Amino acid sequence: MDQTFSVTPKPYGLAHWLILLGIAAAAAAFALAARKTDKARLLRFLFVSGLCMLAAEGFKQWFVMRYVCRGTPSLWFFPWQLCSMAMYCSALVPVVKGRAREAMLVFLCTFSPIGAVFALLFPEDMMRPQIVLFVHSFLYHALMLLQGIAALFLLKKRSRVSFLPALVLFFCMAGVAEIVNVIGHFVIPAARNQPNMFYITPFYPSTQPVFDAIARHAGVFVEILVYLGAIVLAAFGLYLLEFRLRRKSRV
Repeated sequence: MDQTFSVTPKPYGLAHWLILLGIAAAAAAFALAARKTDKARLLRFLFVSGLCMLAAEGFKQWFVMRYVCRGTPSLWFFPWQLCSMAMYCSALVPVVKGRAREAMLVFLCTFSPIGAVFALLFPEDMMRPQIVLFVHSFLYHALMLLQGIAALFLLKKRSRVSFLPALVLFFCMAGVAEIVNVIGHFVIPAARNQPNMFYITPFYPSTQPVFDAIARHAGVFVEILVYLGAIVLAAFGLYLLEFRLRRKSRV
């Protein structure tokens, strides 16, 4: 169960590039299929994939506690990162209606792909020696991209799609993440086991590329604002590309 690599794959090594190519090919093939898939099947895909993610996350939490942390209390793997939101939204989308559904669908095709792509391109925390965690991480983020494509095709026929509900949802999620970070900091004594949900803990610099330098030079508070702002701008740019620029080009 806890088998490890004899040599752990490295970021930007051959294994990493092959995985990225495989995920890109799978996403392209899924997009072609999704274009001809009806709304009910796309919603079913989101629901089933969300449930699979939740089940896999439950297994991951058990695996981490037994084989990685060896019973030591840790919130580093607490399932409330930006990428974790995909499994909650996907499982809930068929259940909720109206603006709540729109917010989750827009989130899944804007914020969620940004998180997935960033994680896949900078996979240091995913390149773990445990084969189970390695496979789980890459399959999970690949599935996030497929969910984003499904959400996009569910929204594409609407005359108007608003970004604001997804933005509000994102900041609510970030607020919960910061609450977890603050509580975890005072509950978990070891810094390496403390949570850093959304990578916005106020207690130490970011571990993310570029943003760690901002934290060192301008302080953690400024770095958090810049980090959240960068995510919002990237998600909004993707929203414009998906729902505004493409529509104008067809007029």
